[in-house]
Amino acid sequence: MPYVDHARKELRLKVVYYGPGLGGKTTNLEQIHRHTKPERRGKLVALNTEAERTLFFDLLPVDIGRYKDYQIRAHLCTVPGQIALDRTRQLVLRHVDGVVFVVDSQPARLRDNLESKQNLEMNLRLQGDDPAKLPTVVQWNKRDLAGPAGVEDARIALGIPAAMVQVVASAARGEGVFETLKAILKECLSVVEEPANAPEGHSPSIVPGFRSSMYPQAAPPEAGGSGGSGLLTIPVLPRPRKFPEI
Repeated sequence: MPYVDHARKELRLKVVYYGPGLGGKTTNLEQIHRHTKPERRGKLVALNTEAERTLFFDLLPVDIGRYKDYQIRAHLCTVPGQIALDRTRQLVLRHVDGVVFVVDSQPARLRDNLESKQNLEMNLRLQGDDPAKLPTVVQWNKRDLAGPAGVEDARIALGIPAAMVQVVASAARGEGVFETLKAILKECLSVVEEPANAPEGHSPSIVPGFRSSMYPQAAPPEAGGSGGSGLLTIPVLPRPRKFPEI
């Protein structure tokens, strides 16, 4: 769960945006940084190659607000998409509280998405986390390039249960970016319940109860089909022009 600091009455959480290279992870953070009040965010640190691929990670600290009288401070990170930088991805995932899996919805990127999904599972297990129980949101990015049918085809091909929390997005346009952020923060805070009663420090983030997962082989089967978990797909209205301020 998020790091609990009772002396400062703070909840500090780490959200990692994971997915294939050039899928839109960095674009999400750029949009959040651009449309968040300066006094509520830190500096966006990006380490990129000449090809504009993330070399190590992007980091954006954001003050979210209060939750049950505790201040929420979030660190939003991305991982490099290139397989050759897997060790870096493992380091960025340490002490993760929630994951946004950013899917490049274009049909030509299906294999890359599948490899990234499998790589995420492997790296979480290497550090002792259960990928089926970690707070996770799936973002279907580049919906403007894939179309509704392309997104649904990708969901089926990747084996993403319909009951998982999902957001259809076009990060380059700013569509679905803040909806995704709000969804993953809600998932992360669901493991806290009462911050005042939580142990000091960092504890593993385990979503209570049985939830739909990208890794069904690691989780109990859903009761009653895809509606059994109670999770909702979050709709995104086309071409939003006003961004909610954090």
